[in-house]
Amino acid sequence: MSDFSFLPHDWTTLNTSTLFGVLLVAGVLGGLLAKRVRWLPTITGFMAVGLLIGPSGLGLLDEAMLADARVLVQVALGLILFKLGTSLHPWMVLHTPALLIASLVESVGTFAAIWALMHALGTHPLAAIIAATVAVSSSPAVLIHVVHELRAKGPVVDISKALVAMNNVLAFIFFSLAMPFALRDANLPLATAIGLPVYQMIGAALLGTAIAWLITRVGHFTATDDAHYRFALVVGGVMLTLGLSELLRVSPLFATLSLGIASRGLQRRARLAHTEFGAGADLFFIVLFVVAGASLHLHEVFRLAPLALAYVGVRVGVKVIAVLVCGKASGYGWRESAATGLTLIPMAGLAIGLVQTTQELLPAIAGELGAIVLAAVAVFETIGPPLVAYALRLGGTVPDGGGARQTAPATGVRPELPEPPEPSTAQRTEPLAPAD
Repeated sequence: MSDFSFLPHDWTTLNTSTLFGVLLVAGVLGGLLAKRVRWLPTITGFMAVGLLIGPSGLGLLDEAMLADARVLVQVALGLILFKLGTSLHPWMVLHTPALLIASLVESVGTFAAIWALMHALGTHPLAAIIAATVAVSSSPAVLIHVVHELRAKGPVVDISKALVAMNNVLAFIFFSLAMPFALRDANLPLATAIGLPVYQMIGAALLGTAIAWLITRVGHFTATDDAHYRFALVVGGVMLTLGLSELLRVSPLFATLSLGIASRGLQRRARLAHTEFGAGADLFFIVLFVVAGASLHLHEVFRLAPLALAYVGVRVGVKVIAVLVCGKASGYGWRESAATGLTLIPMAGLAIGLVQTTQELLPAIAGELGAIVLAAVAVFETIGPPLVAYALRLGGTVPDGGGARQTAPATGVRPELPEPPEPSTAQRTEPLAPAD
């Protein structure tokens, strides 16, 4: 009798290469369909196709396959957070008090409002605190992709990137401050309750800074036309950061954000902050949004719709109003301030990462927290891309005529971030304006 064991027999599990191909082909199809609707960002198409083929749709992708795609998602998030970090020069924070005040007002205001909402709804006290912490963060992936797609440029884009970077940093700091109380409530030793979040935050920042020093030193040898080498250097730095973060058990998200911030501060002649990712990185971004769509659980969204909508409404209101008031006080017009506030609405990557960390450390409250936050994330990921596209047009940053013309505020104050100072060098090659 012939032995046909060499023939394929298990079609239920896709290997990583096949999964990557499926996600890319499906994502491109969704993006092309979205392009036929002029006002709809391609992100929405990516996510819609992901939802269609995911567990809540046709079930072509199951939870195990989505777990296998985690490494691809991590790479995409790492590249996005690096790019976002390069928009936040350390000197810019110190020399732009209005920007720092706006970030603190919208972040602290969001935390306080969401905590009050969760407390009033009878949520577990620790779950309420962490849900409020998660709400502080905004999604850099949506902002950066829509900016790139619309070719948006201008003060609204620069300040939005800086605010998103800062509120992601503040969200992780708030989370680290809250974790000792949560871990003590879980009867963990005091040394562990304090040491774990401190180690994860400081360790991630030190790791990102160390790798930034390494890649900027190598980057000093690149010439003006060596863009492909700088891109390879950035990808190598991000991959090295992700790998060592897992090895050292620190936050990979905060480490890659720190990598971008530190690279911007240390770059000088390396020019890494101005590296264009191009089509190579787009592959990972498409996968990221298809997986995000496939990960949405519609039954949880419907079950928790009232609570999720309350969470969404309070967070949107506080962020937009806070930025609107701070922007107006700093000399911005209503249109530019409102547009900047709307770009902070999407919430995804860091929020999901913080929920997953909570699930690992505090399973007792993770169920309630995860259900609320992930249902809200589903709403934000649905409404976020169109809102950001609308905001960029409202702020006059879209060059194709889709937005209002960019004008200076009525007060005469230019709505631009000051260029941060840098020690003089003999070979100064580029300005330190925020990266596009």
